[in-house]
Amino acid sequence: MAVTDAAVERPDIDASRTAAMGGSFGGYMANWVAGQTDRFDAVVTHASLWALDQFGPTTDASQYWLKEMTEEMALENSPHLHVEKISTPMLVIHGDKDYRVPIGEGLRLWYELLSKSQLAADADGQTAHRFLYFPDENHWVLQPQHAKVWYQVVESFLAKNVLGEDVALPPELGL
Repeated sequence: MAVTDAAVERPDIDASRTAAMGGSFGGYMANWVAGQTDRFDAVVTHASLWALDQFGPTTDASQYWLKEMTEEMALENSPHLHVEKISTPMLVIHGDKDYRVPIGEGLRLWYELLSKSQLAADADGQTAHRFLYFPDENHWVLQPQHAKVWYQVVESFLAKNVLGEDVALPPELGL
C-alpha cells in the first residue's frame, strides 16, 4: 500500500482510477488486498492462493509450504477469511493444469465471491466479478492464442471497472 501511496502522489497519476493485480503469490497479495480495502476500482488475480488451509497440502511444492507456514500462520493470513468484506470487482484467472496453485484455489475463490462477497451474484445470477478459465494451461498461460485472450480480457475488465469504458471481449470467448 505504501508503493500505491507513493505512486498516486505523482502529478501524472490519477489516484481516483486504480487497480491491483497479481499472479501466483502476487495473486495471494491481490486477494488479501481485496479483503482489506475498497481502495481499488478493480482487482485482477491470476493463479492465486486463496484458502491457505487447503493450499499447502495440495500444491506440487507442499513440502516447501508446509515447512514455511504453520497451520496457525495459514489461518491468520488466509484471504478467504475476509471474503465478506470484498466490495471490489475481481477478475479471477486460472488454468486447470496448474499444479503449483491447484485449480481448486481459483474455483473456491470464484464460488466464495459469488456467494459471500459484497458483490455476490444477485437473484438473476449477475455479478461484477468475472472468471477466466483455461482448461489446458498451467500456472502460466503459454499458448500464444491464449495469451492474446488473457490480455484482451484483462484490458476489457480494467477498462470497464477503472475507466468506465467498454472494450470488447475477444470473439474467441463466444460471448
